[in-house]
Formats: sequence, C-alpha cells, structure tokens
Amino acid sequence: MNAPATFVRPSPLPGFGPALGATLLWLGLLVLIPLAALVWRASGLGLSGILAIASQPRVAAALRLSFGLSLLAAALNVILGGIVAWVLTRYEFPGRRLLDAAVDLPFALPTAVAGIALTAVYARNGWIGGFFDRFGVKIAFTPLGIFIALVFIGLPFMVRSVEPVLAEIDPEIEEASATLGASRLTTIFRVVLPPLTTAFVTGFALSLARAVGEYGSVVFISGNIPFVSEIAPLLIFVRLAEYDTAGATAVATIMLALSFAMLLLINLAQSWARRRTGNG
Repeated sequence: MNAPATFVRPSPLPGFGPALGATLLWLGLLVLIPLAALVWRASGLGLSGILAIASQPRVAAALRLSFGLSLLAAALNVILGGIVAWVLTRYEFPGRRLLDAAVDLPFALPTAVAGIALTAVYARNGWIGGFFDRFGVKIAFTPLGIFIALVFIGLPFMVRSVEPVLAEIDPEIEEASATLGASRLTTIFRVVLPPLTTAFVTGFALSLARAVGEYGSVVFISGNIPFVSEIAPLLIFVRLAEYDTAGATAVATIMLALSFAMLLLINLAQSWARRRTGNG
C-alpha cells in the first residue's frame, strides 16, 4: 500500500542559496571590496614602506594613544556596563525607564554633538572640568578627556549586550545560592558571572571596535596636539589634508591590521567562553 502523499508548505523566507548569495553580495560591496581596495592601495608602498611609516614617532604615538585608550575604555565599560545592566534588570525604581532610555543616547546623538557637549562640560570653564581644575587636574584637551569620550560612546554596547542575557537568569538561582550558605561574592563569581561571560566578551569587542574608529566625539575634546592627544583617525585626515595619500593609506592599513588582530583574538576568546559555559 502506497503511503499518502505529503505536501510541505513553502517557507515565506528565502532558502539557503538566495540568502547566502545576498549575504555575500552585500558583504562584498559594503565591507570586503572597500577594505581590499585599501590594502591594494597600500601594497604599492611595500611592507618596508608601511613599517617605516608606522615607526615614525608621530604615527607611533597616535596609534599607541588610540589603541591603548580604546582598550582601557572597553575594559572600564565591562565594569560600568555590567553594573548598569544589573540595576536596570534586577531593580524597579522611579525613573528606571528614563535611565534605560538615557543609556542609548550615545547611539542617537551625532558624534560631533557628543564631542561638543563633552568638551563644554569637561573644559576648564565647564561644570566638571572647572571643579577638577582647582586641584590641578586638566581633563579636556588631554588623553584623559579622550578616555572619557571613548567610555561615553562605548558604554551602550556593553549594557545592551549583557542586559538580555542577565534578564534570562532566574533570580531564584541567586536566592538558592544564598540559602545554601554562599556569600554574595561567591554567588556573583560562581553563579551569576559564568553565564554572562560570552555577553561580556561580545560587549567588550563592540565597545573596543567603536572606540578604535571613533572620530567625531573625540576630535573636539582631544585638542589634537601631536605626541600628546592626537588620535590615529585624525592623523589620517591630517595626512589627506597635506595631500599625503600614501601616508594616510598606510596609517589606515595599519589600523585595519591591528583592529583585525584584536578582534580575531576576542572572537577566539568568545568561542572559548561559549565552549566553557556549554552554550556553543
């Protein structure tokens, strides 16, 4: 006896082939081809030429400042973002929705507006900058001001990466841990943080990537002083303004290589965290 014919309802979404083709098309047009063109343009200098430009004191100082402060800002955002996500997820209080909306302000603000606002607040005649200036601490137009700007623009990435994962953790697990005699620190490090490892790594990567390439919110508060507060993206613009296309291309290629290396290491750490927590 023949089995009755079965009919499969077609999916309203495209199949694997069209979806993969569209993905590769747009990824190539928007990401791969422009980056390949950059590398091809820089290849005319040769590896020795690129390394020579990277070793120039002004270029090396700008690269150290950009990547060093970006790493520090992303690391601080791991702590600050975790605390903010915890407060928004675990507590109900007046103004919670307003605070939740304020977290996304760096997403919505044009970067130039953020830079002007930060400069106005942290300059010597600003509300916060004026207070610290009494104690001889200068914020605006120093690396400290750049650091604050990078923390400002990177915080939302950490909060939004951790918040949904934290919301899925049942608070009863924390109560059970306390009932069994665990201290608060033990509960945090042995119960709460392990499931959040992947989210923290993701937020760190996003915050770092945003900070490395940030220009608008940093260029105003940095002061753009060579060897002191000049960031690498600004140096690229300076090279172009000087009609030094080769130098600008070399600095951009160096930033691309360093960014790719850092993100590769972070992705490897993320994969390790997923295997360790059993989520991947």
